[in-house]
Amino acid sequence: MTSPIERRALITGASSGIGKATALAFAKAGIDVALVSRSQDKLEAVATEAREAGVKAKAYALDLAKVEQVQSGISAIATDFAPIDILVNNAGIGYTNALDQTPLSDWQHVMNLNLTSVFQCILGVLPMMREQQRGMIINVASIAGLQPFPAWGAYNVSKAGLIALSKTLAAEERDRGIRVVTISPGAVNTSLWDTDTVQVDLNRSAMLTPEIVAQSILHTALLPEQAVIESLTLMPSAGSL
Repeated sequence: MTSPIERRALITGASSGIGKATALAFAKAGIDVALVSRSQDKLEAVATEAREAGVKAKAYALDLAKVEQVQSGISAIATDFAPIDILVNNAGIGYTNALDQTPLSDWQHVMNLNLTSVFQCILGVLPMMREQQRGMIINVASIAGLQPFPAWGAYNVSKAGLIALSKTLAAEERDRGIRVVTISPGAVNTSLWDTDTVQVDLNRSAMLTPEIVAQSILHTALLPEQAVIESLTLMPSAGSL
């Protein structure tokens, strides 16, 4: 029996929610994980849990809101944890406000975190993936990017932009063996709903769990190299959240 191929993933927003669940799902599947978010302490706890599954795991604190530093920061992480086979762009921010009530500074903050930082993360790993002639980039978008909700304007636009970014990247990199996946979940029960920038009260028990989303991300990552799930819309079966 041949030994399994060693694979390595870089996951952003890995200290909680979908990112943490994805890191642990990958670890249980035998995929080494480089974990990125702002909090070194929270990341170390996830890394320890991942190592208990028998893989290599390393924590890297990086503030993706500082977009001018993201490409170089991710590139350095990718070099340190090389080779990166899978990039999961999961970090992001929720934001609710009517368009006419959205200050320009808020708009730019949402775009920076949800779209521009992802663009920069991609550029941080692309040279390595091109050199390898293979790789997978998984972008976590949202149903809001496909079906805009009122009072979520900046968020809707950032996620629609992320979907367009994914499609453009796929078209440009397909011939180099780089696969691009966009996953658009409905509402997921994470700490996003507890943040200051989200003023909505929904039934969280009817939402998807981070673990369900993580299993779907893992499913796309484990496909043979001859296939790719280009886009996946994942909704809670209990409702239309």
